[in-house]
Amino acid sequence: MRFILRHPLVIIFVIAAIALSYGVYSRLTQEPAGGGGPGMMRGGMGPVSVTVAVVTRQTLADEVESIGTAQANESVNLTAKVTDTVTAVHFEDGDLVEQGDILVELTNSAEAARLSEVQSELDEAKRQYERLQSLIATNLISQTDLEVARTRFATAQARLEGVAANMDDRLIRAPFAGVLGFRNISEGTLVTPNTVITTLDDISTIKLDFNVAEVFFAQLEPGLSVKANSIAYRGRDFEGKVQNVGSRIDEVTRSVQVRAEIDNSDRVLRPGMLLTVGLTLNERDTIVVPEAALIPSQGRQYVFVVDEESTARRVEVEIGRRQPGLAEIVSGVVPGQRVITQGIAQVRPGQPVRIMNSGDSSSSAAGRTASPGDQT
Repeated sequence: MRFILRHPLVIIFVIAAIALSYGVYSRLTQEPAGGGGPGMMRGGMGPVSVTVAVVTRQTLADEVESIGTAQANESVNLTAKVTDTVTAVHFEDGDLVEQGDILVELTNSAEAARLSEVQSELDEAKRQYERLQSLIATNLISQTDLEVARTRFATAQARLEGVAANMDDRLIRAPFAGVLGFRNISEGTLVTPNTVITTLDDISTIKLDFNVAEVFFAQLEPGLSVKANSIAYRGRDFEGKVQNVGSRIDEVTRSVQVRAEIDNSDRVLRPGMLLTVGLTLNERDTIVVPEAALIPSQGRQYVFVVDEESTARRVEVEIGRRQPGLAEIVSGVVPGQRVITQGIAQVRPGQPVRIMNSGDSSSSAAGRTASPGDQT
């Protein structure tokens, strides 16, 4: 203190600095005459430049995508019922066959001889039975004799049917119409019931199994349309229908298996192909806003609505499903209102805004894709 009193120049400098600071502060805080400087409004908040979008009503649908593997409508490995030698082959690789076509013949000489023998026994039994039938009315034979002859005749018929079945076991037929695979045998090959002669697939219709997230389970039902695509046929859509929905939810993936059938009359799709499949669910007319308009806060969602006086009001909204670029609105705003999509960070509730666009072009995402895991 003594130092300051002994140096008057220091005192003068301090007083001048205080006066200068006060003058600057007064100039900055003083409101100019006439009600405020350029761009300033009462309350100290000037208008903020923003971009808006108009709340609209659109038709939305949940487009679920999944992948699945194509399967034949019917598929079987063709094998023999007995062990024997191939005597004739009646097909080539990839042949189209009809149900009942004979594909392979096995040795049947022993069965053919047995068939001839049993046929003779049947003819004799039949002749005896018919002769006794004509004598029963004359009382020359007893009813017991007739019953014995009838039994012999029936037994001979059964034996013939058994031998004929053994003969038929040596003919390998197509159980249904379809396309054959590669031939694995030749004439002279000894085949057993474990020998795969070839494969047979009915590919006129393709079955497609795929998984859908549990959240969509209530919307799944037979008859829904599906659209599948294969990398082997880029740009081509294969359309089908849901045939069945699995009865269980997978506890690990939280998804349900769905089976669809796709017409494959031209046989371009083959079993084992990997297909991407799209499923349209829950088509509805609903209120939407761009995702950019949403303001998350403490577990809730808000938007800034611009009123007729160009003032921003913060409004809580309840959202439904979200798709890329778009949010479904359950409650909070109505079609025709304007919501801020750009400049939100600078806006405060009750603040005037300057709209930089017309607001006519709101984001539209009808038909956008929702992954199986999209939830509300």
